Amino acid sequence: MNSEEEFYDAVTGFDSDNSSGEFSEAVHKVDVDDHQSNRTGKHNGDGPVQENGIKKHRTSLPAPMFTRSDFSVWSILKKCIGLELSKITMPIAFNEPLSFLQRITEYMEHTYLINKANCHSNPLERMQAVAAFAVSAVASQWERTGKPFNPLLGETYELIRDDLGFRLISEQVSHHPPISAFYSEGLNQDFIFHGSIYPKLKFWGKSVEAEPRGTITLELIKHREAYTWTNPTCCVHNVIIGKLWIEQYGTVEIINHSTGDKCILNFKPCGLFGKELHRIEGYIQDKNKKKLSVIYGKWTECLWCIDPYSYENYKKNERKGGDQKKPKPRDEPENDEADDMPEIQETVQVIPGSKLLWRISSRPSNSSQMYNFTSFAVTLNELEKGMEDILAPTDCRLRPDIRHMENGEIDQASKEKERLEEKQRAARKDRAKEEIDWRTRWFYQGTNPYTRTADWLYSGGYFDRNFFDCPDIY
Repeated sequence: MNSEEEFYDAVTGFDSDNSSGEFSEAVHKVDVDDHQSNRTGKHNGDGPVQENGIKKHRTSLPAPMFTRSDFSVWSILKKCIGLELSKITMPIAFNEPLSFLQRITEYMEHTYLINKANCHSNPLERMQAVAAFAVSAVASQWERTGKPFNPLLGETYELIRDDLGFRLISEQVSHHPPISAFYSEGLNQDFIFHGSIYPKLKFWGKSVEAEPRGTITLELIKHREAYTWTNPTCCVHNVIIGKLWIEQYGTVEIINHSTGDKCILNFKPCGLFGKELHRIEGYIQDKNKKKLSVIYGKWTECLWCIDPYSYENYKKNERKGGDQKKPKPRDEPENDEADDMPEIQETVQVIPGSKLLWRISSRPSNSSQMYNFTSFAVTLNELEKGMEDILAPTDCRLRPDIRHMENGEIDQASKEKERLEEKQRAARKDRAKEEIDWRTRWFYQGTNPYTRTADWLYSGGYFDRNFFDCPDIY
């Protein structure tokens, strides 16, 4: 693997004056007949159903996670001094049993926020709900320090959730650089959510930083609105020594391309004293830059909004409260010591008159033994009876190394991972010899109709289930 791939795996874990509201046909390939033929969810196999007819999903993994205490990144890296970074392979014990394609599917855990946005007639309330959805999309990364598996070129993942009202398809469309494209749509034809993810990775000695690249687009069809944004920067600390911990920071700008409204969210770095750890502050403004709403909270907890006047008054009164004792600075660690995670400060101080936009869901009681998965993440690699006959042969659920790891068979998982990577390298060499370019199956390179930047767009047709020409990658 090359170094950027490895760190990509380690971390993951997009003209506001355009108010035309035009929708591109390229991203609206919704096949009505296709919807009707798949609303039943029969493709999901013969899983048990609850009395109300909604299919049950599993609540735990087949086997608990492996301990990582017997491994250290430094013990691997120090043996590789003088070698090319591309020759370094990390032990599978640092992985979690999900592909990155499944990891990005976790954006859809809080689909109810999209539905809430659709229900609002007021554009300000729609933007507030969209902002909450954008924040909720990164919340599953909290304490998720396991590496998702790097998707193989041509790997896919589909998910249809009748209970949540969406279906999704994703594909690994590029290997160098690694790019994952996804497309999701509401089963009631009320929204389209799509994007392509390819983070720029930097290694800072003790931490790995993933700067997001690629555009995320949400379209509310009923309101003829399109929103775009990029995710915040994600940083994993103590990749060499110490306990791994994650923070998100940077500015996320959500643009409503129909109204010109913007939401600017500042994900704050933890700072010297850790006071700002996990905190978010921001505001919504109209096309004339008038502030309409203030947003605050933590991406690990909740998000609130309040009108700007009340917010400013509260801050003024807070400042008049007298000098507060400054926290004692913690000693700076030596270069070879771990960057300990700052002590988490008090929970979000709710300003009177605020409205709750989103609160994180509780994780399963056994989450710490399941790679800190959420209840939604636990279900993503579920393979039920009959699914193999219906899924694309490139689907992550059929990938043997992830399946072995999920089942607690770490030696077999490691062997299969090595075999799949070698098979991928051999296929790349064969294509180079024959001068054959790789052809993506479900996405094509195009231009995002709202940002006018390069993007990967859904070609359509996946749910027709015509998989005869899918590549043999497993």
